[in-house]
Amino acid sequence: MNLALWIVAGLLAAVALTGGVTKIFVPKEKLAAINGGGWTDSASVGFVKTLGVLELLAAVGLILPAVLDIAPVLVPVTAICWVLLMVGAMITHLRHDEAKFIGLNLIYLALAAFVAWGRLGPESF
Repeated sequence: MNLALWIVAGLLAAVALTGGVTKIFVPKEKLAAINGGGWTDSASVGFVKTLGVLELLAAVGLILPAVLDIAPVLVPVTAICWVLLMVGAMITHLRHDEAKFIGLNLIYLALAAFVAWGRLGPESF
């Protein structure tokens, strides 16, 4: 179980890192042209960059507290925050007629819920 939680947290951290770097460093106009990025047309540059920073923080929060053994409770807290972020992503994609991305967000949500459940329950640090 511990190994599965580490693998899932690592996968989510990679997703968060990729999304965060993309939102921070790729211009909003290029993001809007990417499949699934149409929602950025109606969002401000500051909002998109803020989401990118939050995703970078999530990548860090899913791994480093446990690795460094400094406030490891931040891992499930970060996973819960990721669940909330995915709910927002699903609503946003639905509002912008990008329903095919809701399934992917739902998978990320389920993985984050698994990490939160596992680290708060059976395999807590």
